[in-house]
Order: sequence, then structure tokens, then C-alpha cells
Amino acid sequence: MKYRIEIQPPDIKPYRKGNAGVDYVHVLDSGKPGPTVMVQALTHGNEFSGAIALDYLFKQAMKPHKGKLVLAFANAAAFERFDFDDPDRSRYIDEDYNRVWADDVILGKRDSAELRRARELRPFVDAADYLLDLHTMTEACRPIMVCGMLDKGAEFARKVGVPADLLIDTGHPAGLRMRDRGGFGDPKSPKNALLIEAGQHWEKSAVDVAIDTTLRFLKVTGTVDPAWVEARLKLKPPPRQRVVRVTEPITARSAGFRFAGSFKGLEVIPKAGTVLATDGDQIWRTPYDDCVLVMPSTAHVKPGNTMVRLGRYD
Repeated sequence: MKYRIEIQPPDIKPYRKGNAGVDYVHVLDSGKPGPTVMVQALTHGNEFSGAIALDYLFKQAMKPHKGKLVLAFANAAAFERFDFDDPDRSRYIDEDYNRVWADDVILGKRDSAELRRARELRPFVDAADYLLDLHTMTEACRPIMVCGMLDKGAEFARKVGVPADLLIDTGHPAGLRMRDRGGFGDPKSPKNALLIEAGQHWEKSAVDVAIDTTLRFLKVTGTVDPAWVEARLKLKPPPRQRVVRVTEPITARSAGFRFAGSFKGLEVIPKAGTVLATDGDQIWRTPYDDCVLVMPSTAHVKPGNTMVRLGRYD
């Protein structure tokens, strides 16, 4: 299967030797008091718009205004085997890097390439006051900010000001995401994290969204000089932001899961009871009127995978 390609994988080899004792991790210290802020790309190896955004920051010789800034290329090993003829092969090596962040997993005895990498990056994630995780989507859907399971994530996204659609969800049944780990998922903690789905994996517009979101995030966290950010912003913020609250996921029971239509994401299905998908003798229907479809996926059909999430606009 061939894919539409508007961007090319960046050369990240120059960033391999970081300054923190871990490959592809760079800690920029302003020497002044302030928060520890982390921006991560390549959580999935086939989602490299975020890597282009980090490359942009390095080439702009960006320096933190206060506090510390951690820039990390996560699953670089998976990214290194990227092949446009088989792009899903580079999503991960052994398992999804973004499902291993619960203590019983990351501190446990199980082993995989992704767990070894997560264990290397865990000290940086746990030290961060603010985190931005840069992602893209399989389908050509408009950008979505995944704000986690708490209202504080959506409040943070409103300060960032982009994108138009903010998602409060129920987490992933397959495992804890990095953005939900520790204080990020604690309503009493001042820590906060966001995950931007910047668009379809290889759309040029996804690169623009990733860079713009990162710049705005750094401005809101106070990491960089606001004037430095403003001089580099190219995209206008949306006139308003709306929150989609997920009520339930639809998870594949078998490799025979099939959607009833061609869905890209953020479609609003007007009537309850509308057939969405079939999975053997299981028929999935909309549970209520004006049901929003969040990030439907046809590329990773296997038992246990979340195929789409259902929600409502606030």
C-alpha cells in the first residue's frame, strides 16, 4: 500500500549524543529558577512531524529564558527503520512505547525495546513540571489536543490557545500513556501535560501545527522569551476551542473489526443507534445523539486495540 508523502524524515543523527547521559536527550539549562519543561517527539517511530519540530528548535538556536528545557527523541530505534512502503512497521519495535508508563510495568521485570527506552527517559519525565508529547494520526483529521482525563489538562490547553478541538478522555485500556503518568494524572498536582495530534502523519500541515503548538506551549510555560516566540508564529489560533468528553472506547475483539463507513475523525453522528462498526457478530452503534467519533483507526486492527473513542462536545 502506498501513502501520500508530503514530508521527508528528518536527519536526527546529529542529536544522538545528548548532554544528559542518554542518547537523543538534550537538557538546556537557563541557569535561572523556573519550571522543568519537556518536549518529546517520536513516541511512535512513524510519526516524525514532531521530530521536524524539535529539529527546528535546535536550528533556531533556541535557549530557555528560565528553568530547564528537555528535548527528547523517544523511540529513535523504531524511527531508524522507517520505510514508506511499510510505515506501520516503524511505529514501534516490540510494543507501543506509549502504553508502558504505569509503575507496575515500567518498574517491573518485563522486557522489551520500548520498555528499555522508557526506563531511560523515566527520570526526565518524572522530573518535568510540564510536558508536551508530539504525535500525528493515521487519518486526515483536523488537529486534536489530548488533555488527559482531567479538566486541568483542558484548562492548560486553553492557555496554549490551540487547537480548536480539545479532548478529555478515559485513558487507554492497553496501558498508561506517558502524559497520564504521576502528577500529570493527579488532580491535586500542579504538574500538567498535553499530547498534540497534529494531523495526518505525513501532511506538511502537521509539521506547521507541531511547530506552532510547541512554540505556544513554551511561551505559556515561561520557558522562552515571549517575543522570540511571537516572531516565529505562523498559524492563527482558532476563534474558539471546544472540549470533547469521551464516554467510552470501542475496542477490537478480533482482526475482523470493520467500520461501517469511511471515518476520518471528529464526525458528529446525529442519531443514537447508528451502526458504526461490526466485529464478528458484535454490532457497535452510537449510544446517544450527536456522538463524536474520536481518532478512528484502520491501520492497527487487532484484538485489544482501541479502534475509536466516542464522546460529546461540551
